[in-house]
Amino acid sequence: MPGTHVVHEAKIVRAVAPERQVIHVRRTADTAFQLLRVGYALLPIIAGLDKFFHWLTSWEMYLSSSVEKMLPVSPITFMRVTGVIEVAAGVLVAIVPRVGAWVVAGWLAAITVNLLLPPGFYDIALRDFGLMLGAISLGLLARKNRC
Repeated sequence: MPGTHVVHEAKIVRAVAPERQVIHVRRTADTAFQLLRVGYALLPIIAGLDKFFHWLTSWEMYLSSSVEKMLPVSPITFMRVTGVIEVAAGVLVAIVPRVGAWVVAGWLAAITVNLLLPPGFYDIALRDFGLMLGAISLGLLARKNRC
């Protein structure tokens, strides 16, 4: 239309230097790595100790009957052995996360399979599968951080 002026809105974009973006991403990745490292060190240690003290649950109920039948020891003894392994895996994550993360990921994969065998624990199997993905993420970040 005659006499109509079109005004374009001006956007002010603040440019961030590329090196500052890299530093920000690096700090975020380092923070994620440290958070995963602490979590995947503490959680197996706590779960492993609980195999002896039963503060959280009675762990034997999660053992598949088909696995239980194959065991050369009682379920309680088996859970105590797994508790020792879990504590060791947690300590390994704390000291050498690039190795410990993969040990914990494998351990969580085995737990997931065990929980899928009997009906009724699919929700917990799904949770442990998600935890396994987190352990794999820690292992990948540990490669980058050379820890």
